[in-house]
Amino acid sequence: MKLEHIGIAVANISEAKSLLQIIFGVLPYKTEAVESEGVITHFYHAGGVKIELLEATDPSSPIARFIEKRGQGIHHLAFSVDDAKEDFQRLTNLGLQTLGEGPKQGADGKHIFFVHPKDTQGILMEFCSKSD
Repeated sequence: MKLEHIGIAVANISEAKSLLQIIFGVLPYKTEAVESEGVITHFYHAGGVKIELLEATDPSSPIARFIEKRGQGIHHLAFSVDDAKEDFQRLTNLGLQTLGEGPKQGADGKHIFFVHPKDTQGILMEFCSKSD
């Protein structure tokens, strides 16, 4: 298991993209809409880890609600695993509260699931594996 990316919720995508361009000197290598989550993702390479800017497309989306409640900032840490289905079952069996009933299709061609921050010291954790 390794850190795959850091998800950052942003209210103004233009400002956030400009800042990352200044800091890293690059544009996003991939932008993708995830309709089921009401979000557009913008991925950057940053020193061996990816940064994912999360832009809400719907005021009732999880990202819009996050920004409304907590403001902009780190939304989640994502970890790469070999098999999201196996890790979902393993973590559920250990008693951790997962969000949703199992892995689902996420951005960047990944199967993903989240573990509730109440069970992870206040950090929303995403676990992702390559889609079949």
